[in-house]
Amino acid sequence: MLRRAIATAVLGVAATATVLLSAEPALAHGFSSTVYVDVTAGDAGHVRTTVELEYDLFIVSAADYEKDDPLFRAGTDAFEAEDDAAMGAALNAHRDSAVRYVTERLGVKSAGAACTGTPVGDFVMEVREAVPYARLVLDWNCPQASDAHEVHSGLFPDTETYVKGVKTIVTYELDGRTGSAALDANKPSFSTGQSWEQRFGEFFLLGAEHLLTGIDHILFLLALIAGSRRLREIVLAATAFTAAHSVTFMLAALGLVDVPASVVEPIIALSIAVVAAWHLWRLRTHVPDLPPGRGLDRAGWTRLGVVFLFGLVHGLGFAGALGIDEAFSWTLLWSLLVFNVGIEAVQLGVIAVAFPLLMLLRRRSRRAGLWTTALISAGVSVMGLVWFVQRITQG
Repeated sequence: MLRRAIATAVLGVAATATVLLSAEPALAHGFSSTVYVDVTAGDAGHVRTTVELEYDLFIVSAADYEKDDPLFRAGTDAFEAEDDAAMGAALNAHRDSAVRYVTERLGVKSAGAACTGTPVGDFVMEVREAVPYARLVLDWNCPQASDAHEVHSGLFPDTETYVKGVKTIVTYELDGRTGSAALDANKPSFSTGQSWEQRFGEFFLLGAEHLLTGIDHILFLLALIAGSRRLREIVLAATAFTAAHSVTFMLAALGLVDVPASVVEPIIALSIAVVAAWHLWRLRTHVPDLPPGRGLDRAGWTRLGVVFLFGLVHGLGFAGALGIDEAFSWTLLWSLLVFNVGIEAVQLGVIAVAFPLLMLLRRRSRRAGLWTTALISAGVSVMGLVWFVQRITQG
């Protein structure tokens, strides 16, 4: 009976997944993008920013493609040809409109007065996570001196409709302070004079938001919950996952480890499928008693090892989402730790809500509990495979 339920669940979810897989993705690089801004002190009364923007999104946003803008034509042709030199040439040939797009949406203020930004040198092409980025250096002339500067970013707003929820990751060494900030539509600006509580609060919320909106990480967590029969198992699994992703997250964010997103993202998707399918396989081969004893069996310890290994890869994914790969500094280290605490807070919250409900269901009806975990695991496993194929074929 249970085997039939598993087979039915897999077939049902697989049919849905086939439709999803056959559909074209709405956006070339998912549903969001990241802008990187590095802020440093320039000459007296000046601030210098290095801005890095995803090239294909920049071309569409800066050009009037509806009127067959030459920047759009040249930039699109160069992008489709994967010609970095031609991409940079397209931007520099239409420099005024490209620079204007940036300076109208990115700003620096000193003592409440707006600074005037002018470009320094040409646009330069580079690659971030296997994606072409355009880099532009701007020099900001600030009419009034101040011991704190405000940075504002409205680059790639949701109203442009090309992508949603764009983050601007700002790193700064200015006004005798160093640090990082994450800007978006809800928080478009920050001041270098902000307190450490404000700065760390931003990174805590950013970590919590990333896990809440990262459906792949949530599904991995649900797969762990569904496959755990006792509180001990889910605590050990969550601990192994946390320890593993914390290590690689810190190493990658500090620039000590660099693995392309084209490798990380498919493995994350595969990890979701494997961990969920593991529980399905154990249900198919034998229905475990509840509770089956106090200690972990060989399969339980093996599962922990697999979760730990996949946790290492998820940590690289968390670091890629944050987008910081600077050299070590204590300020950055504390910001990263707080980001990680935000991730863990949401993770513990999901476990605290979902696992007791599942345990209650199992105690009231063993059959209903098994069917529920089978359905959850089947759905999560198939979706993991769908994402794996999509990320391989689109990578």
